[in-house]
Amino acid sequence: MQRPLSGIRVMGTDQYMAGPYCTMLLGDAGAEVIKIERPGGGDPRRAMPPFAERGGKRRACGFMAYNRNKKSLALDVRSEAGRAVFRQLAACCDVLVDNLRPGALERQGLGYDDLKSVNPRLVYAVISGFGRLPRRRGPYADRPAFDIVAEAMSGIMHMVGFEDKPPSWTIYGLADIYSGMVAAYGIMQALFMRERTGEGQFVDSAMYDNMLALNEGMIALHSVAGQSPHRGRPRNAYPRGAYETRDGYVAVNVPDERIWERLANTMGQPELATDLRTRDARARIENRGYLDPLIERWLSGLTRDEAVDRLNAAGVPAGAVYTAEDIFACPQVAARGLLMPVEDPEVGAYRFARTPPTLSSNADLPAMPAPRLGQHSREVLADVLGFDDARIESLASEGVVQLAD
Repeated sequence: MQRPLSGIRVMGTDQYMAGPYCTMLLGDAGAEVIKIERPGGGDPRRAMPPFAERGGKRRACGFMAYNRNKKSLALDVRSEAGRAVFRQLAACCDVLVDNLRPGALERQGLGYDDLKSVNPRLVYAVISGFGRLPRRRGPYADRPAFDIVAEAMSGIMHMVGFEDKPPSWTIYGLADIYSGMVAAYGIMQALFMRERTGEGQFVDSAMYDNMLALNEGMIALHSVAGQSPHRGRPRNAYPRGAYETRDGYVAVNVPDERIWERLANTMGQPELATDLRTRDARARIENRGYLDPLIERWLSGLTRDEAVDRLNAAGVPAGAVYTAEDIFACPQVAARGLLMPVEDPEVGAYRFARTPPTLSSNADLPAMPAPRLGQHSREVLADVLGFDDARIESLASEGVVQLAD
């Protein structure tokens, strides 16, 4: 099946979440993705619980979720022979994605400056905490970073949680996933530009940059209005939040007076639309102590589904606060095909989140399961690099590569 990136070959020194999510997006789009892993252990997420288990075999959930539609080449780049193989592969690839510790490939002589002489058309993408583009290196460039660090420094944690409680993180790995998505977007730009110039380039995706851009509302409000947004302290719109019904929570947002009037009418209290305490956003914010109990009392007499149906019918956008079980049972999720089945030959079939967007000519994604460590080492060395069996066996006996067979 022809896909948008069919014919594009990607090599990835990707591990944990950000890099693997980026290369998964590229693989879902049809690229041939060759994941380069250290012999013996591979991507650390292969050994991180929870696990799917069947018949004595087990696969790590996190690895399965982020590594579909890829091939695994187990290659030791700490050896000179391994580095030589790496350079040969780079000469045959369109894209390299790296999210190892900053400088790890450079120290092996495999950085962008080293490889662009081998392949001037190579798009070399790096995902890091604080950025690696030489002319834009900041004082934090060599710091290690996990997702929570980027959430904290970008101001996002300052915005999440209750006013009288400490800052809170959002969802595990948000900065990684978003940075992987931004990297894939940058790679698409670089590939498009290569069609015009014939040359590859360096793509720099920094978690701090990405989360700061995601928090653009805080930046704009401070720059334009001099505001300093704070968690749990609304300044410009209200009501906004999750309210409890008889059997769950409903999320409601009232951004303007038109929708506020609809909500007041739906609650059976149309007078709230003109009440001095609730007629505009500023009044509603100042009188939250009066307003919230009215909304809570109304919703307490409804089920979650009843509340959502009434609000949406009245033109007040609202949605249930879903659990994992709700998502798997949601008819919208089913209609959109958002949970794609992937059949793993060792542990069986499981469903994973489909990557967006959906294209009219390519609505369905390929569903090759995450590879076993070194599963495609022989295939890549033979079919891509043209190595014969004797050379492959020699590399395996020296520990340069690991063969799954």
